[in-house]
Amino acid sequence: MPVIAEALFSIGDVVRHRVFDFRGVVFDIDPVFGNSEEWYQAIPESVRPRKDQPFYHLFAENADSSYVAYVSQQNLVADAENGPINHPSVEGYFEPWTGERYRLPAFMRQ
Repeated sequence: MPVIAEALFSIGDVVRHRVFDFRGVVFDIDPVFGNSEEWYQAIPESVRPRKDQPFYHLFAENADSSYVAYVSQQNLVADAENGPINHPSVEGYFEPWTGERYRLPAFMRQ
């Protein structure tokens, strides 16, 4: 079994990528890499992240578009101070922005 690192971010946290110009809100977390080997090998080796860390599914946005991103923990930093995310899926998935983060609706929380 791989060693599983502790996730630094939680579902509903707003983050930004350390290298690329996009932000997002976390909607799911894999404790270690969980995407395809083909996807992983497509990342240039010089910036390819380790697999033994949490990976986050994000409703992401940049200046041009909204999309879903899959990002390693090492490439994310907290970014709530820059406000909410305008991704079209956020409204249907989370309660309104609290000023610090998004919350799942009560029926999805345990």
